[in-house]
Amino acid sequence: MAADGNKRKRPNILVTGTPGTGKTTTSTALAEATNLRHVINEDLVCDELEDAMEEGGNIVDYHGCDFFPERWFDLVVVLQTDNTVLYDRLSKRPTFGHGNSYLELLIQECEIFQVLLEEAKESYPEDIVIALKSDDIDDITRNVSTITDWIRSWPPTS
Repeated sequence: MAADGNKRKRPNILVTGTPGTGKTTTSTALAEATNLRHVINEDLVCDELEDAMEEGGNIVDYHGCDFFPERWFDLVVVLQTDNTVLYDRLSKRPTFGHGNSYLELLIQECEIFQVLLEEAKESYPEDIVIALKSDDIDDITRNVSTITDWIRSWPPTS
């Protein structure tokens, strides 16, 4: 649990992963299921989020995790997607018009080498970091259910 998590009434969760792994879809569904606040504004800097994070009840949806303060999060979820599924998803996005070599490099660095999972484990206590498969809508539904169950049992009794 985060260092000041005992002051919060509701947990803060970071949902991270390579672009195309379903962060926004998962975070939106999770926010609807739990009444937590979905924070997706990439323009917000850490200073602007500080008060909301101290209050708790936030799902932060972002493609990285190493610059957020460790004390903010009670759970860090790293979404992972099969390379072929991810390539198909990203190649359909107009924002990834960099060509096939860019997509292949992104997938290689983020998914094959599990860069984001390692980054999360290095940035936060390993016991709050979980990796979840996010290949299709069934995975997303299962992930939302898993995280919702975790939220209902928060804070831990130990």
